[in-house]
Amino acid sequence: MDTAPSPIQRAFFRFAETGAALSALYHRARLLDAEHLPAHGPVLLVGNHGLWGYETPAFFHLIHRATGRYPLGLAERGFFKIPLVRTVLPWLGGVEGTREKALHSLREGHLVVCYPGGAWETFKKPRHHYTLRWEGTLGFVRLAALAGVPIVPFAGFGVDDTFLCPDDERLSVPLAPGEKYRVPLGIGLGPLPLPVKMTFVVGQPLQPPPANAPESRLQHFRDRVAHTVRRLLDRACHA
Repeated sequence: MDTAPSPIQRAFFRFAETGAALSALYHRARLLDAEHLPAHGPVLLVGNHGLWGYETPAFFHLIHRATGRYPLGLAERGFFKIPLVRTVLPWLGGVEGTREKALHSLREGHLVVCYPGGAWETFKKPRHHYTLRWEGTLGFVRLAALAGVPIVPFAGFGVDDTFLCPDDERLSVPLAPGEKYRVPLGIGLGPLPLPVKMTFVVGQPLQPPPANAPESRLQHFRDRVAHTVRRLLDRACHA
């Protein structure tokens, strides 16, 4: 935030921090190879997104515990069309996922988390669990190239198993009025998510192509990042 947080914002953030810590404890969440996360300076973390994005608070908590840094997360623009959500998200480190705002965050030296699959991964059906839905996505590569910052790949396992969701499209609701994304309904352990174990693995930093690189080179780098995330996902699964 550009201005000092208000008492309400600070109280809400502390409440959310406690919730994130409890979520990490509930899911026995682990962060492996955290030494690849820089202690300072801008960096773009890129990886797979879990069902409903539920794993994000626990993941961010683990990052802060390992580095002392509060990460910022690039959020689906559709969330900023929802009145209460668009007010609260920035209090928790959510940044509207536009190139301009992402660049601003990186140029201010933040550790920024990006999920290239966005809502397509967040609201995926069971048949798409643990698949990267990055088809045609080059935005995160262009962002890193323009900012001149490394990409640190990561993967999370357990993140698609926190709720049971049907494949039936009728059992889903729109994200917001007029939105193309539909949120699948699901069940957990009563009011709680299923107590699955979450494991996150961080890879070594990858330097992006220069900002003026041809599209073919950007695509090749995207595929390299995706391949790395899949490899890390396999490691997280067996850790």
